[in-house]
Amino acid sequence: MIHIRSVSPPDLTPGLVESLSSRAGVLNMIVLEGVARNPDGDSLQFDVIAAEANDVLHDLRAVGVVQRGSIIIEDVGAELSDRANDAEAQAPRALRLLPTWDQAEARIRAGGRYPPSWFALLIIAGLIAAVGIFTNSQILIVGAMVVGPEYAAIISIALGVTKRDHQRIRAGSAALVFGFLMAIIASFAFSVFVRVLGLEPEAFSLGIRPVSNLINTPDVFSVVVATLAGIVGVVSLVEARAGALIGVFISVTTIPAAADIGVSTAFGNWSEAFGSLVQLLLNLAILLTVGAVGLVAQQRVWRRVARRAERAEPSGP
Repeated sequence: MIHIRSVSPPDLTPGLVESLSSRAGVLNMIVLEGVARNPDGDSLQFDVIAAEANDVLHDLRAVGVVQRGSIIIEDVGAELSDRANDAEAQAPRALRLLPTWDQAEARIRAGGRYPPSWFALLIIAGLIAAVGIFTNSQILIVGAMVVGPEYAAIISIALGVTKRDHQRIRAGSAALVFGFLMAIIASFAFSVFVRVLGLEPEAFSLGIRPVSNLINTPDVFSVVVATLAGIVGVVSLVEARAGALIGVFISVTTIPAAADIGVSTAFGNWSEAFGSLVQLLLNLAILLTVGAVGLVAQQRVWRRVARRAERAEPSGP
């Protein structure tokens, strides 16, 4: 269930109230006439079950509320209402799990902003990964993956591709290019510092680098993992499953590959640097492709499920 706060132009309010009141899945509606400012209008507040959320938002858009008023969507943490339980029970089973598409896209758009802290996190993640490469620490590599914010930019670009939003694509692409470039430069500078002072661990000096070898050796398994992680990323963002999204962060070798480019370059290991570059580009390409295809595919699948459920008889809980 979601809670919607809307500012409605006065000439639209009567029709909206009548339309919303006719829906069994719209509950707890409050109408306050003439109280809203900037934009001016009437305040409408109501809750709507998941099965009807997309249709209700579509209706609000269709009459021009977005252009002339506003719509705010909030999650309902818990509801204690027999009427709400009955409304959800009467909806077809398949529709009870239907994602709210406007809300899902808003989550992706929110991640498509790149303040200085976004680049700082990418640089810090690269430095953590560089330390992990020097010390052969898988824990530090995983930590760097969690810190890195790059997936937000990747899925934002994917959304831009599906919506043909060229500005979003350009902004996300620029953020990824400059962000990874800064992470590589920071890792390179740190590695030069380590090399000049002779601080590299003995195992690293002897070429015992299992973590680095794993990063700079892309293979078929890299493709499989990146593809699966891309699918998980799309599903988790659309359905607001934060735990699964964190799993994406620690599954794909992007930040570690960028760090290994800097480390390997500083120590003159050109083949390893090239392998890490291939790993980085490969993972980014797969995540972008799977993200764009996955967004479209998931929406089409759910629409087909919704149409079938609406044609069928509603079932009980």
